[in-house]
Amino acid sequence: MFGSNKKTTYVGEVETIIGKDTIMKGNISGKGTIRIDGQFEGDINTTGNIVIGENAKVTAQCKAVNATIAGTIYGNVDITEKLELLPSAQIIGDIKAGILGISEGAVFKGACEMRHTSEELVTKKNSAK
Repeated sequence: MFGSNKKTTYVGEVETIIGKDTIMKGNISGKGTIRIDGQFEGDINTTGNIVIGENAKVTAQCKAVNATIAGTIYGNVDITEKLELLPSAQIIGDIKAGILGISEGAVFKGACEMRHTSEELVTKKNSAK
């Protein structure tokens, strides 16, 4: 993230960027990392990662493998692996994630569902012994 020493959760280069002065409505589907720094309204669906910049305002249903959020999202977020909410993040909507990291200062209003059930975690822990 710009202005942050913290590493983001995505790997590889960003394939799609919506710049800070851009307003876009529609649906985005893809396989790579999508970064939004402007305003977006619609749906985002990628088999890659999503990065929402600090000044971004997104009204969308978001689905991806990993996501790093520093801006504002109005809508549900469905992340297969890791969802990271940075201190400036705001999510108004429901979250589904495998791993959830919420930094101090982040705002989240909605329901949260973790993909890994306690039975799966116990099974993994026991198989590691």
